[in-house]
Amino acid sequence: MSLLVEPMQPGDWDSVRAIYQEGIDTRNATFARSAPEWQEWNEKHLGSCRLVGRCEGLVLGWAALSPVSQRDVYRGVAEVSIYVAQNARGKGVGRALLSRLVEESEDEGIWTLQAGIFPENAASIELHKRVGFRVVGVREKLGCMDGCWRDVVLMERRSGRIGR
Repeated sequence: MSLLVEPMQPGDWDSVRAIYQEGIDTRNATFARSAPEWQEWNEKHLGSCRLVGRCEGLVLGWAALSPVSQRDVYRGVAEVSIYVAQNARGKGVGRALLSRLVEESEDEGIWTLQAGIFPENAASIELHKRVGFRVVGVREKLGCMDGCWRDVVLMERRSGRIGR
């Protein structure tokens, strides 16, 4: 597979949204119940560090960052979102996207990336570990989904270039 990791374009939104919805439908990727419309998604994510993984013109996955706070002291801390199409999982798409996202985030001056992952999503936890994230802890019963309280594994990656 010849995968290109490149900046997300506005025309990618339908594919990005569909992949996001696939992840939501697993009930092990996010507390969200449905993928938002473009305007809402766009407003909640940083303008930089928006990537897609593309093969033969098809978007197979995406990654983007959201600020964790509007306070200036946290300007270099961002939360990772990464989703891979169901038919492309296990083929290196996630690793390529997350590795490039780390590089681009450091180019943008971001010193800490964090991710909140359901413990049941073992593949995502392992992916993040392979790219240098560590488990900070488990936030127990962080939210209730479908009548069940869910834990969230908090992971972070500190830049080796920024803030050292």
